[in-house]
Amino acid sequence: MNLLALAWHSLLNRRFTVVMTVVTIALSIALLVMVEQLRTEVREGFYRSVSGTDLIVGARTAPVQLLLYSVFGLGSPTNNVSWSSYRMVADHRSVAWTIPISLGDSHQGYRVTGTTDAFFEHFRYGDSQALGFREGRAFDDLYDVVVGYQVARKLGYAVGDRIAIAHGGGNVSLHEHDDHPFSISGVLAPTGTPVDQSLYISLAAYEAIHTGWRGGVHRPGSGLAPDEARQQREQLVPEAITATLVGLHTRAAVFGLQRELNDYAPEALTAIMPGITLQQLWRITGVAEQVLRIVAALVVITGLLGMLTVLMTTLNERRREMAILRANGARPWQIAALLVFEAGLITVAGIVLGVLIAVGSLVLAAPWVLDTFGLAVGPSLPEAWQLGVLGLIALAGLLVALVPATMAYRRTLTDGMQVRT
Repeated sequence: MNLLALAWHSLLNRRFTVVMTVVTIALSIALLVMVEQLRTEVREGFYRSVSGTDLIVGARTAPVQLLLYSVFGLGSPTNNVSWSSYRMVADHRSVAWTIPISLGDSHQGYRVTGTTDAFFEHFRYGDSQALGFREGRAFDDLYDVVVGYQVARKLGYAVGDRIAIAHGGGNVSLHEHDDHPFSISGVLAPTGTPVDQSLYISLAAYEAIHTGWRGGVHRPGSGLAPDEARQQREQLVPEAITATLVGLHTRAAVFGLQRELNDYAPEALTAIMPGITLQQLWRITGVAEQVLRIVAALVVITGLLGMLTVLMTTLNERRREMAILRANGARPWQIAALLVFEAGLITVAGIVLGVLIAVGSLVLAAPWVLDTFGLAVGPSLPEAWQLGVLGLIALAGLLVALVPATMAYRRTLTDGMQVRT
């Protein structure tokens, strides 16, 4: 007796109930796989965004907050770093390069970052990949602006387009620097990091458009005209910046320099190592991750219990079928094995369908995650431990089937052959 073929045809005869059970298990598996895949992909995305930076230096604040607003554009800076302190960092004997950044402006909801050519030369992401240009070049004129890939794609920008920058970092701004129009000089190649969601101008341009501003308000009759600002370009040095990314000659010096900057007497500074600070961030979010894991596990258990309920419910309806099988020579253990095979087929089908649903959902969600958070996520092959978990779920499905299988094993030949009225 071919039990596997018999189980398959038995499932086909109850296709509607079986399909609903498979879908229930598949949705629970999809939730479990998506939670793990998104957790892994988001973490990798954060690490890719700061792969080439040894230290980030900003005003005294919480390390996680400094990391979030300086690299990922989340939150707002509490204070600025004076230019003299920045020069102290840049001129330090252990420092190979620095990338100063100034924040506080936006364009149609996207962050505008004031920086220098060092950003395009030294910034690294992913596996130490350098920034590239999809078209155009970096700053040349004072009022040149470089836009990230997603900004250009979403707003339909190209090299040569003219734009105005707004004062403030929100989606809606009441003040615009429309008297200082910028021209797009370049569009960055896609990186899958928050770089794609930003616009970049020179620090000199950032200083020029803010000359005459106090407390977020422009004082009438003050400021520089664009032509006047171009003539004074070399003198447009900011009084303060938001933060600076630092690369060292050797990473062995990172701990000493970090301690030196955190103890810097003239100004309260915070120097963080991005990798270690990300670990702190994961510890903060770890509770939420564990809760999601527990919820996903409970949903899987619910799906398996649903399969048990279906098998138990149909067991009484199949007494005559099992009695006929016994009459044709099937042994009690074969009847029990038939139910186990059916449960195994249902569980495996649910796992396969669930993985496919998870992969498809990640493919569909990837553009939204990229547009919203600037992080590239996508489907990937499950890790070895994840495959092990799916294997345990398949085993659990077989164990669940032992309950109705044991009951069927104990039935007698005459049970179900009698006509009940």
